[in-house]
Amino acid sequence: MILAVDIGNTNIVLGIFEGEKIRCSFRLHTDTQRTTDEYASTIMLLLKSKEIEIKDIRGVIISSVVPQLIYSFTKFSMKYMNLEPMVIAPGVKTGMPIRYENPKEVGADRIVNSVAARDKFGAPVIVVDFGTATTFDVVNAKGEYIGGVICPGVKLSAGILHSKTAKLPEIEIEKVEKVVGKNTIHSLQSGIYYGYLSMLDGLLERIMTEEFGRCDIKVVATGGLGSIFSRDSKYIEHYDPDLTLTGLRLIYEKNL
Repeated sequence: MILAVDIGNTNIVLGIFEGEKIRCSFRLHTDTQRTTDEYASTIMLLLKSKEIEIKDIRGVIISSVVPQLIYSFTKFSMKYMNLEPMVIAPGVKTGMPIRYENPKEVGADRIVNSVAARDKFGAPVIVVDFGTATTFDVVNAKGEYIGGVICPGVKLSAGILHSKTAKLPEIEIEKVEKVVGKNTIHSLQSGIYYGYLSMLDGLLERIMTEEFGRCDIKVVATGGLGSIFSRDSKYIEHYDPDLTLTGLRLIYEKNL
């Protein structure tokens, strides 16, 4: 079994793979103040709940956009599993050429997502990842990563609207039936949902027209809120909540 760890700014997602199949996955809140042992205690309890023995894990791969936690999870792997983890960093083979001005600037999760999308859906392909930031990553017909777009995430945008105003309440992000709200809650929900949906499709259309000259490029979404927006997007065809974990498994196998 392989343990894949995706450390994001808001959440940490862990997945256990048996061969190509993901057996289970867990989501933890990202907290740079937690110690390695605290994370280890939580993770081992979660594994136990799924009847997984830590001794049966034969490999660990980590992707992180939070530098402080790379050390914590590397230490966890070595201390509790006696395994040196593979960390997504320059020098790790991904099989994907990166056509970026400075390839080191590209977040590890963005490359991992692109590797998984190309493997599963072919190229060209665009990945939309709904995380703390919403990212759009573009793979051309040659299977090369050529760049993308970074936007404020949905929850981040809604949270700032609440925290920076005196009277606007915090809301659940969900679809409302009509664009024109008849009360403050529905007006906010409409603005976040339909405003974000319009931004998504507008950016996707611009990306496809600019890079490919056509608007029939495959688009896959991942990340927590991807399932909500995928249903009404004109261009998002697929939603894969395990896309990043799958990419980590593929890269791990490539580096054996």
